[in-house]
Amino acid sequence: MAQDESAQLLWSRPSRRPKVTREQLAATALAIADAEGFEAATMRRIASELGAGTMTLYHYVRSKAELRALMLDAIMAEQLVPAGELPTGDWRAALTALAYRTRAMFRRHPWALSGLAQAAGDTAGAGAGAGGPHALLHFEQSLAAVASTGLPPSDRMDLISAVDEYVAGFVLKTDLEPGLESVPDEAGPHVAAYLDALVASGDYPHVAELLGAGDRWAALASFGRAYSADERFDRGLNRLFDGVAAQIAALPE
Repeated sequence: MAQDESAQLLWSRPSRRPKVTREQLAATALAIADAEGFEAATMRRIASELGAGTMTLYHYVRSKAELRALMLDAIMAEQLVPAGELPTGDWRAALTALAYRTRAMFRRHPWALSGLAQAAGDTAGAGAGAGGPHALLHFEQSLAAVASTGLPPSDRMDLISAVDEYVAGFVLKTDLEPGLESVPDEAGPHVAAYLDALVASGDYPHVAELLGAGDRWAALASFGRAYSADERFDRGLNRLFDGVAAQIAALPE
């Protein structure tokens, strides 16, 4: 069977054995990936969790690429704002709602930032992931969110991408990586001594100005506590939107 035909049938062909649905298969794959990582979600492991034979699963998906397409689309479903709840006529509120859903999804599935890229690569040739119903609905919601901006189509697409990139970057650098709060108290004096030595070299004048002449570790730690992760997420998102609002205000009448 040709690759493009196989991809098309993934979303349209009926399941041959109703006792296991594709939704159950995808949910099981996501649960395994959440617990053990993306690569652990193999056909053999999923079959074991479902109490089925590995070959049985091939009645539902015909390749690893199709399995990952199902996982990709299941994740996209979690990014959807429930029907009727997406703000209309207020692009900031609508994009904020979508950004919150996307951030929550990534926090539930820490493997997804790298896993989605791999899954998209696996399915790109056939288009199975991009053509998933939930992925298309997420795209539809994103387009609806920016419809009231008045921006040309290329800029609306660019705005959608910018929000997605901001959310992914924030989750990667803030939600999933340990921050200053992870440094144990007993390590504080050693960090302070290290900072003092670097600042004394004269090579870091801006760092010296920022941290002052007192307890530099305490000064640095205070910046980490100035805003919670949720506050920083909102502040960064609003800065992005302020720039877009300025562009919209400059559009010709």
